[in-house]
Amino acid sequence: MAVELGVLGLQGDYSAHGAMLERLGAAWRVIKKPSQLDGIDGLVIPGGESTTLIKLMDSSGLWEAIASYADSGRSIFGTCAGMILVAKDVSNPAQRSLGLIDIGVERNGYGRQIDSAEAGGVFRSAEGDCSMDMVFIRAPRITRLGDGVEALAECRGDVVMARQDKVVVASFHPELTDDLTAHRYFVDMVV
Repeated sequence: MAVELGVLGLQGDYSAHGAMLERLGAAWRVIKKPSQLDGIDGLVIPGGESTTLIKLMDSSGLWEAIASYADSGRSIFGTCAGMILVAKDVSNPAQRSLGLIDIGVERNGYGRQIDSAEAGGVFRSAEGDCSMDMVFIRAPRITRLGDGVEALAECRGDVVMARQDKVVVASFHPELTDDLTAHRYFVDMVV
């Protein structure tokens, strides 16, 4: 595989994302400062706590660097808090975001920590539907899909994974399962 991927390593279980990418044969590295974005073909922004991630990205210069990275047309995969950071609209409460995908997101849309759960969902592809394991931890809910946003996966009637151009998002934590579907989709998108 001729691509190299980055996983934002400021917070969250970025090493688990890396392990998933390794299982797919993809080269990857941890990204903690803007200069490390040079030479990577796709960036995973993992979960964590979105307001903390914003502060860490601001203090390291990564907020502007990731916006420029996205403007250059390279691929981004935001999971859980990463999805919040790349969404166009954020509520509960409203907060700043990069606006890279035309979706509305409600923070903690599936409840508090005590409401965290594992669930089975459905991934939809050109090859057909397949079941997909999902872990929701204080997960954001997609409340709106804008024009040009494709629903990729659903769980209990909600869209939980979506794509617009080179940005893909998931409400859940795909790195906390053995299911490679979400990461495979991202790697194939980058390739």
